Amino acid sequence: MKVLKVELGERSYPIYIGNGLIDDVKYFSSAIRHKDVMIVTNDTVAPLYLERLKRTLGSYNVSTCILPDGEKYKTLDSFNEIITHMLKGALGRDCTVIALGGGVIGDLSGFAAASYQRGVDFIQVPTTILSQVDSSVGGKTGVNHPLGKNMIGAFYQPKAVVIDLDCLKSLPAREISAGLAEVIKYGIIWDYDFFSFLEHNISGIMELDNEKLEHMIYTCCSIKAEVVHQDEREGGVRALLNLGHTFGHAIESFMGYGVWLHGEAVAAGMVLAAKVALHRNYLEKDYVERIVNLLTNAKLPVKAPDTMSYQDFFKIMIHDKKVKNGSIRYVLPTGFGKSAVFSDVPEELVVRAIEG
Repeated sequence: MKVLKVELGERSYPIYIGNGLIDDVKYFSSAIRHKDVMIVTNDTVAPLYLERLKRTLGSYNVSTCILPDGEKYKTLDSFNEIITHMLKGALGRDCTVIALGGGVIGDLSGFAAASYQRGVDFIQVPTTILSQVDSSVGGKTGVNHPLGKNMIGAFYQPKAVVIDLDCLKSLPAREISAGLAEVIKYGIIWDYDFFSFLEHNISGIMELDNEKLEHMIYTCCSIKAEVVHQDEREGGVRALLNLGHTFGHAIESFMGYGVWLHGEAVAAGMVLAAKVALHRNYLEKDYVERIVNLLTNAKLPVKAPDTMSYQDFFKIMIHDKKVKNGSIRYVLPTGFGKSAVFSDVPEELVVRAIEG
């Protein structure tokens, strides 16, 4: 079992990474202040892990809120359902919310915890690769709006992140691949040695080799923890974590949330970003091809939907939360394990990448 710490002063918290952690109360007890706990999960994860976690927390008063599964339920209606459960349970300001599930559950639960009585404690228990390496760490919480993804929310840090590698064994192959998009992102934007590790070990990772998984998740969480330590509220370096997301969010919105999984859309978005970088002479063609090959080997899409035109992209991207002063901001790779944010990308280069 490995432990990381997200260093944020008095709001610092541990990330536990290992096998069987859901069954050990010590990874939860230090982050729970009072006897009242509410677990938020969905109808896919609940049959697999809810009773186990409730047994682990047997010395607490545990209530549950079970939501439908899927990105399309990451809405204010679901947020309201969580709040309603908390009010009906008469939970006080010293209660703890535990998010048991993937990124949707983590974002919803965190936003509810941030909002209920102006803030109660919460713990992340991510059960997908995507949530274990990315969304559970760093305190971004929120819901989608029909006009944009993650447009409503708050920065709100958990008290702990408990990553049980055994949860990944229940994931369908498509979810494993979708999570690997965020993993590959870290190699592209930050750590070229990690990118090379993924090139050589992607098949073992997809087969859930425990040693490779632990190294992969520990490395991703280490990078995310360092980025969040430097820039908690995305005023600078944290924006690099959005590689592929400006394009990817447009794909998700256009296709309908849940038609393309988040990681699938981000994968196609990263290829578009790499092609824009190629057109600006930031990258060599062979490195772009390596990025495409790694995503392909992870069984991820490397092209945008055929039904989307460049007009469709721009219509949605102009409403992206990263737009500043009317300019779309793009994260582009600029070398091996390097990246930067640009707001001066000529529209014709983006059109060229999309149409190509």
